[in-house]
Amino acid sequence: MEPSPPQQPVDTITWTPADQLHANDYNPNHVAPPELRLLKLSILEDGWTQPIVARPDGEIVDGYHRWTLATQDPDVRNLTAGLVPVATLNPNDPAHQRMSTIRHNRARGEHHVLKMADIVGQVIDEGLDPDEVGRRLGMEQEEVRRLKDRGHMPTHSGQPEFNNGWTPG
Repeated sequence: MEPSPPQQPVDTITWTPADQLHANDYNPNHVAPPELRLLKLSILEDGWTQPIVARPDGEIVDGYHRWTLATQDPDVRNLTAGLVPVATLNPNDPAHQRMSTIRHNRARGEHHVLKMADIVGQVIDEGLDPDEVGRRLGMEQEEVRRLKDRGHMPTHSGQPEFNNGWTPG
């Protein structure tokens, strides 16, 4: 029998009424409207894949934008009857909680454009319509086309004077 790992907040995800949680007053993260629409689509298409992280008193440490959608958007709210998944952190001092919020925000990383281009090209090559790709990824058609082209812009442009700045190499 393998030993069990020590208990972690993720071990006890609870479905909690969204209105029992509240925002903190220190979150430096902001999500622009296009990304918020993409977050909504992600929740509606994929379901809740990440819990909201909260203190025992219901103050949100991470997941403010997911919570906002769950409280203000009827489609997201109705998906789970107003309940949201919550991982509750062990009580800590306020400074620790603020640092936890920043760690959660910063740990998400960034997207690498060539890898993203590979995925866009693959799903289009597999038959997904470019308009559908744009809708489901929150992209304008110009962005979808450029990612699908992945470095072939000089050959499409007819401009022989493009320099190496236009090549992925």
